[in-house]
Amino acid sequence: MTSTAAVRHDWQRSEIEALFELPFNDLLFQAQQIHRANFDPNKVQVSTLLSIKTGACPEDCKYCPQSAHYRTDVDRERLIAVDKVLAEARAAKEQGASRFCMGAAWRNPKARDMPYVLEMVKGVKALGLETCMTLGMLSAEQAKMLEQAGLDYYNHNLDTSPEFYGEIITTRTYHDRLETLSNVRDAGMKVCAGGIVGMGEARSDRAGLLQQLANLPKHPESVPVNMLVKVEGTPFANLDDLDPFEFVRTIAIARILMPGSFVRLSAGRETMSDELQALCFMAGANSIFYGERLLTTANPEADKDQQLFQRLGLSPLQMEGYSDDVHEAVIADAVADEEQPPLYYEVS
Repeated sequence: MTSTAAVRHDWQRSEIEALFELPFNDLLFQAQQIHRANFDPNKVQVSTLLSIKTGACPEDCKYCPQSAHYRTDVDRERLIAVDKVLAEARAAKEQGASRFCMGAAWRNPKARDMPYVLEMVKGVKALGLETCMTLGMLSAEQAKMLEQAGLDYYNHNLDTSPEFYGEIITTRTYHDRLETLSNVRDAGMKVCAGGIVGMGEARSDRAGLLQQLANLPKHPESVPVNMLVKVEGTPFANLDDLDPFEFVRTIAIARILMPGSFVRLSAGRETMSDELQALCFMAGANSIFYGERLLTTANPEADKDQQLFQRLGLSPLQMEGYSDDVHEAVIADAVADEEQPPLYYEVS
């Protein structure tokens, strides 16, 4: 493969497993070539997300402290008011944000929820911001309603391979997840879909997850790669840590398989050293979430991200209408106002 290889949607599991077996330096070199052919290697997309409804989720995802099946320290909160969401969006825009993401811990939005959700989308869109949501499973009708309201992006992760999926979740099927992604794409929205590694899966399962994502009819515009955050009270609280180099390999192969997608270094950054994050950026990661929390788990504070960016010579991706200075200020100021509700990371 070279940096000019054609975009593919027919990857075989054996081909991806062969990439995992490459010498580490050879794999990163290949990923770097492809990354540089498609992106500025020193620009990183910086995003944030507001939790609009936290806890009491009926799903039994074994990694998730928001599941009602497990006893964790997560407080259960109702859907927050539209005006509160819009106040957060205005504050984000004043800090230079160009995209505002909203996440709810639901299996799927109910009919009674949709009017409020749609008003949130319309209100945020009216502020001149891009919109993103993650609400669980969507029907085709719901996806179309969100698109018509102005939703630009929808996040729904596959989590793991089809073969290992039953070890993670029993309350919805892999087909359910793929159907939601299809509904989102058919409605005309952009797709954000990735998974979680370090859940006790085999390397072949990591290959299987990436195969599913890369063989979608159109690659997701954003591919979050999450390291499991072990939370007390969940069934995965005491799993062994994944080898950090295996995590970097997963990032690199995501970049190779989906050359035009943003590969997002997502959950788990709180426990990652600066050196490990730097390797991930070398391997093709070019997107992060900033802020103090990832929904219900810790994330590096924004000033730490700014310092890391300065050490590595990285800068936030400049979005239309904003300078690099403004985006750097966003990172520096993201956690300055303690009285504002916390910003969070995506949940599927």
